[in-house]
Amino acid sequence: MKLKSQTGITQLDRREFLKLSGVSASGLLLAAHLPLAMAENQATFDPSLFLAIDAAGVVHVTVARSEMGQGILTSMAQIVADELEADWSRVKIVQAEGHEKYGDQNTDGSHSITDGFMPMRQVGASARVMLEQAAAEQWGVAVSECHAEQHQVTHQPSGKSLDYSVLVAAAAKQKLPDTDSLTLKSADQFRYIGKGLALKNLRDFTVGTADYGIDTQLPGMLYASIERPPVIKTKVKWFDKTAAMKVNGVHAVIEIPHSPGPALFNPAGGIAVIADNTWAAMKGRKALKIEWTENEHSKDNSAEYLDELRKTARSPGIVARVEGDVDAALKSAASTVEAEYSVPYLAHASMEPPAATAHYQDGFCEVWACTQTPQRARQIVAAFTDLDKEQVKVNVTLLGGAFGRKSKPDYVAEAAFLSKATGKPIKVTWTREDDIKHDYYHFISAHHMEAGLDASGKPSAWLHRAIYPDIGTTFAPQANNVGNLIQGVSNMWYDIPNVRAEGGAPDAHLRIGWVRSVGNIQNAFAVGSFTAELAEKAGRDAGEYLLELLGEPRILTMGKGPSGNALSRGPIDMGRMRGVTEKVMKAANWGGALPTNHGLGVAVHYSFLSYVATVVEVSASADGKIKVEKIYSAIDAGQVVNTDRVKAQLEGAATFGMSIAMYGEISTKNGQVEQDNYHNYQVARINEVPEIETFIIESTAAPTGVGEPGTPPLAPALANAVFAATGKRIRDLPLVNHGLV
Repeated sequence: MKLKSQTGITQLDRREFLKLSGVSASGLLLAAHLPLAMAENQATFDPSLFLAIDAAGVVHVTVARSEMGQGILTSMAQIVADELEADWSRVKIVQAEGHEKYGDQNTDGSHSITDGFMPMRQVGASARVMLEQAAAEQWGVAVSECHAEQHQVTHQPSGKSLDYSVLVAAAAKQKLPDTDSLTLKSADQFRYIGKGLALKNLRDFTVGTADYGIDTQLPGMLYASIERPPVIKTKVKWFDKTAAMKVNGVHAVIEIPHSPGPALFNPAGGIAVIADNTWAAMKGRKALKIEWTENEHSKDNSAEYLDELRKTARSPGIVARVEGDVDAALKSAASTVEAEYSVPYLAHASMEPPAATAHYQDGFCEVWACTQTPQRARQIVAAFTDLDKEQVKVNVTLLGGAFGRKSKPDYVAEAAFLSKATGKPIKVTWTREDDIKHDYYHFISAHHMEAGLDASGKPSAWLHRAIYPDIGTTFAPQANNVGNLIQGVSNMWYDIPNVRAEGGAPDAHLRIGWVRSVGNIQNAFAVGSFTAELAEKAGRDAGEYLLELLGEPRILTMGKGPSGNALSRGPIDMGRMRGVTEKVMKAANWGGALPTNHGLGVAVHYSFLSYVATVVEVSASADGKIKVEKIYSAIDAGQVVNTDRVKAQLEGAATFGMSIAMYGEISTKNGQVEQDNYHNYQVARINEVPEIETFIIESTAAPTGVGEPGTPPLAPALANAVFAATGKRIRDLPLVNHGLV
């Protein structure tokens, strides 16, 4: 079964591809392994993984990462096509299935381009060299006289040219060049890299013909709707399916095993109703009578839990970083500042909720899913169907947003389990209520900050304690580490002589997972907001004060903390951080005149090896409500592949950050999540999103992350702007709880 495609972005297995393209007879096949997560059995070089040129000269680029609106399919193809000197109109994209042979396929952590840039350049350059060698042999000339450009090879002395389609059969017989021998383009030679090429599948996105996980259709398919436990790790005590079975179209009611230990990526359990269509399955589900067990989480209330986190943050925690003597510096300071910040649980709330279709038959299970991690999906499907991984195929569909939720394939396992149980193809579609109530939530956190200022108002001491239920609790019981401190706390980059970073990780009462930008969200809010508070205490302009704390351009290498953990994910270039900060401040006319009741706020953050600074302008009305008037955002992400995609990612990250800062809050009562849809887990509406002006710093440095780094500085910049406009300091998100929106 193949998914339809109107764009040339297809899903074909290798045999189908060879048959349809004619590559097996006369084509050129190349590959490069992407780094990380390589299986032990991948020592054999398989030259058909990432690039094929068929007999007609059409270039087929296989992309092993998932497309969720960030444009990775197009960007990866751009990289290959540039070094290949391919005609962009003759490039097609193939979506890879989930398989270890492709290396790391996890599309999270903003590292697809970071990891893939050089390998995919080498793929394209290798093919170009082989085509040039084939042309040289045919003409009987030196290969140094042959030059590939725009889908043909030219013999420069004579001017003779041959199209790739003519050369491809002979090129396929050439020896694959050693990557060390390749001459890659310099940045000034790039034809596609660094340009804003339109998405290859733009038309499908525009007219609504794109295929998402929720769109999959198979012959004879049935549909499932699942009632899941309302409290984490509880299970079905008793249920009655009588009324559900009377609903027209309902075929079966099946219990799914619950996950008693660490959540991992296992289904939460519950009762599934199988029917002819999703509506019938949902009606049958509503007719179920279920009694659930209770456990220690059944008494959890998030408000009380946050109070506990705050109390914990006021006492010493696990020390992650220590420089100088903070306690002594605080005692001797001319003045001190103390503040506490908090950020609640957050949900992903992507437009397309989790969805997967599975067909188990004859000891083989094939699935279609909007997944960020197809290899994890393959593993969990194998586990829940008692199959080996080689008996599972995962087809990756387009993702209608994800933000990290779809890297947890519990919903894929649900579909596979139910297909095996029924012997039918089954589609599991989560409702919006399911999505909000049974997420892997971004952790709630409390932050305690202290600083000592000298007579000039400059910090001489900085203490930051961050307390949150760690993501590790999803994988191991009572996981207690401070891993997320590395995202802006332990690697805090200000020029301050005495610094201490501490953390703590209490038990979790919900499934905890990563959301777009992970711990950087909370940590940036605390650090960026506290910075502005110090400026106020010092009687200084907040923007000028921030630049002074950033210090002069220099490279910070953090090393390791007391526990031996790395304090940063890489050297931090303070010149680049200053650069993005100065860029947005200048664009916003920082220090210039503003209309009455308007205010500007600024923040900068380093995450996923990139630097992003944001300035937000807000206005305050007579009734105390604020309106976001404009956002300025600048990024230094090294060499950019597709400028339009980076611009879109910055705009999306700013909107995502607005949603978090203004409305984002998941709360619990008696262990159950209280929110269930967009009416009470609101995201920024289209009429609330202002003009977003973006700036991409030109750079030839290695590419770094883009999808997530734009989110962290938004919340502190917005909170600082609110203070500038109203005099009201925001230390606890979201703004809606303060009557500001």
